[in-house]
Amino acid sequence: MNAGQHKPGANGTVPSRFDAIVVGGGPAGLAATFTLASAGATVACLERGTWSGSKNMMGGVIYSHPTANVFPGFWREAPLERLVTRRDMWFATTDSAIKASFESADFGQEPFNSFTVYRSRFDKWLAAQAAAAGAWMVTETLVEDLLQENGRVVGIRSGRPQGDLEADVVIIAEGVNPFLTEKAGLASCPPQAPNVALAVKEVLALPKEKIEDRFDLEPGAGAAIEIIGEITGGLPGTGFIYTNQDTISIGVGVLLDSLVDNVTEAYSILDKFKQQPQLRRLIQGASPREYSAHLIPEGGYRCMPQLYGDGVLVAGDAAGMVNPINSEGANLALLSGQMAAETVLACRRHGSFDRDALSLYRQQLEKSLIIKDLKKYENATPFLASHPQLFGLYPELMATIAREFLTVDNLSKADKEKLLLRLFRSQVPARRLLKDLFDAWRSLT
Repeated sequence: MNAGQHKPGANGTVPSRFDAIVVGGGPAGLAATFTLASAGATVACLERGTWSGSKNMMGGVIYSHPTANVFPGFWREAPLERLVTRRDMWFATTDSAIKASFESADFGQEPFNSFTVYRSRFDKWLAAQAAAAGAWMVTETLVEDLLQENGRVVGIRSGRPQGDLEADVVIIAEGVNPFLTEKAGLASCPPQAPNVALAVKEVLALPKEKIEDRFDLEPGAGAAIEIIGEITGGLPGTGFIYTNQDTISIGVGVLLDSLVDNVTEAYSILDKFKQQPQLRRLIQGASPREYSAHLIPEGGYRCMPQLYGDGVLVAGDAAGMVNPINSEGANLALLSGQMAAETVLACRRHGSFDRDALSLYRQQLEKSLIIKDLKKYENATPFLASHPQLFGLYPELMATIAREFLTVDNLSKADKEKLLLRLFRSQVPARRLLKDLFDAWRSLT
């Protein structure tokens, strides 16, 4: 068997034709591959990395319900880090933080709510499930082009020595860079700076007992923390902290055009983030293990490509299926991959893979939470990009108000109220506040 190719029980020669070819071994591609193979379709999943997940440095949260829709009972076998029982939100300045926390015993009961994972391990496990179901997992392979006949996609071209591969349908799950989506004539928005965020992440090693002590966690339980404020240097973006078994994933994500406009490097923002006192206490003594960066599609519903064409479908990040407000991406990718596969199976029964037949995919998505959520927050990224005060001025004012009211000195509470009211009015005139509230209501509801 050649390196980079795998199918249990096969003689090692990759067939030249399949019912379906999936490009990309991330959550969307693997969900599609597993669903197709489990239904008896011949399917190949092509991944450019050494294995699925080898190029993905994401350490974050995956949600149980959408994952179990595709891989039932996954939590019994998958390589998970911690069961997330607490979600926190911080509004932070350079030296203070207002914290809101939600913890529920329900999150610790089957079917659970979410887990922290290393995608490099988790995606590898997903790929193993697809291979066990009968899929061909072809790794270390870059798909260079789509094969087309009379405007219809009929396969893929790669640098593999065996040559081109053909299929009734190709599912593009290539990630944020829409190379093949553009080749298929389906792209609507190129991955330009206003439509993507750059996330930088560091993994810090810390003994599990210290993690549980510092984050006030029961053994095996985890916390996911999102942070808004001056930690991004006043640029539109957020910070995050995720607890793993014996490591902590920390990072920041900032809209790329803001970094470009301000001639700022995301790595410097992360370094500043690590000096924030409340965070510094949590990571004290931790040693660096990994450092990575990746792009995240933030264009949302406005920048979604045409999702289907003759012989082709687009899923996951390649289709812009990321909800930036709730930091959801992997779950939407899994569900979209599953729906793409179900569409292929339905078309296979009817023997047609043209544009009209594959439009069933869009119909399924419209009925699902994917399109509903993306439509709901379609104006979120432009709103956040045009309101930098949400990441600097407002968190600072919130911290100042909290500090003054909690400080006991010679001023009476009535005097403090007057002082803070004058401060607030000087920083945020009533007209500006009303406009910001109206813009938020219009964009986020």
